[in-house]
Amino acid sequence: MGYSFFALTSGLLVLGLPIFVALLLAVFIGLHLGGSTPLMLIIQRMFSGLDSFPLMAIPLFILAGNLMSTSGLSARILKVALLLVGPFRGGLAMTTVTGSMFFGAISGSSPATVVSVGRLILPSMLKEGYDRQFSVGLLMATGALGIIIPPSIFMIVYGAMAGVSIGALFMAGIGAGAVYGSVFLAYCYYRARRAGMQSQPFPNMSELLAAIREAIWGLAIPVIILGGIYSGLFTPTEAAAVAVIYSAAVGLFVYRDLTLKDIWKVCVDSSVVTTQVMIIVSAAAAFSWYLTTSSLTDSLSAALGQLSDNPLMLLLIINCIVLIAGMFLDPNSIVIILVPLVVSVAQAAGIDLIHLGVILCVNCAIGMFTPPFGMNLFVASSLDNVSYGEAVRGSLPLVWLALIVLVLINVFPAISLWLPSVVMPGIAG
Repeated sequence: MGYSFFALTSGLLVLGLPIFVALLLAVFIGLHLGGSTPLMLIIQRMFSGLDSFPLMAIPLFILAGNLMSTSGLSARILKVALLLVGPFRGGLAMTTVTGSMFFGAISGSSPATVVSVGRLILPSMLKEGYDRQFSVGLLMATGALGIIIPPSIFMIVYGAMAGVSIGALFMAGIGAGAVYGSVFLAYCYYRARRAGMQSQPFPNMSELLAAIREAIWGLAIPVIILGGIYSGLFTPTEAAAVAVIYSAAVGLFVYRDLTLKDIWKVCVDSSVVTTQVMIIVSAAAAFSWYLTTSSLTDSLSAALGQLSDNPLMLLLIINCIVLIAGMFLDPNSIVIILVPLVVSVAQAAGIDLIHLGVILCVNCAIGMFTPPFGMNLFVASSLDNVSYGEAVRGSLPLVWLALIVLVLINVFPAISLWLPSVVMPGIAG
């Protein structure tokens, strides 16, 4: 039964149906063939899957990210990044990495990071003579940091599903994101050195301080969000609401690049994105419910647990499953479908659930720019007449680099767990 159900779901996805339609149709067929369960329960489980206080943070963080993007924050952040790392060899490439890290800490979204940074930095990289495929690949790979560095929509969903602290997950994402970004910075420097690129004079301190002052209102957002959460001032969901109010106030009254007309458009755009995310979350919740009530979760978890009682080998299996899933599904669908299958097995093997969440997150980040259906491939194809083929060719070498980061995070749990164990002792570590 289990293999037939997953074969049915896979077949529906291969047919090109939208993800939420494929998941719901598979559940509908499974219940219909079962014959005894009312089909109305599908609708009920969809709504109950959305009835979660932590999930309320998702539309709020999406709105906050769009508000800051529209207010011109991207250009200000990239200016700071350019002044900090631009003078080094491969400075523009390193600016792409650093800018993606900064913007990822605001948007919480990988595609939003690719678009916001790419529109500003890609033309400059091509003008400076950077290889087109490398430039696009780097933009997609570092844009994936948007779901690793907090605030992360993926981690909110995982925390709600696995029942672990979202604040601890956010803190764990800082360590993982720093390692990910550092590896790509080192690669940019190595590639520039090999190509014979020269370093540039460093800016004077007054110029750097002026740029930081101009961008400080935006750069303060992650500090406000994380500081408020870890000080106990507000929950992650309340932090998202604070971020929305703060973003609107900065855009309207400080930068003054945001108008009331812009706010209306941002709200509409954010509603569309929220709907796209939430309908997948609701469908995946119904899918997860069916797996649990039909005992498919127990049988599949037992099968997975029998494959290995070695935590490292179990992690290897989980990584392979999620990497393959990431080539075809979006991160939110993956986490909701797979969490019920792997959490109990991981706990039995002694794997920390916060560490597991970061591992799943990095896997899904890699899937965002892995062919054939990585979302960043299609987002990048909308920038500067980039073709899908160019995006694929640019992504492949950097997938291998990201896999090195993934191995490091798997083998050295302290990368994820050290910071939350210090800041939130007793919750992680």
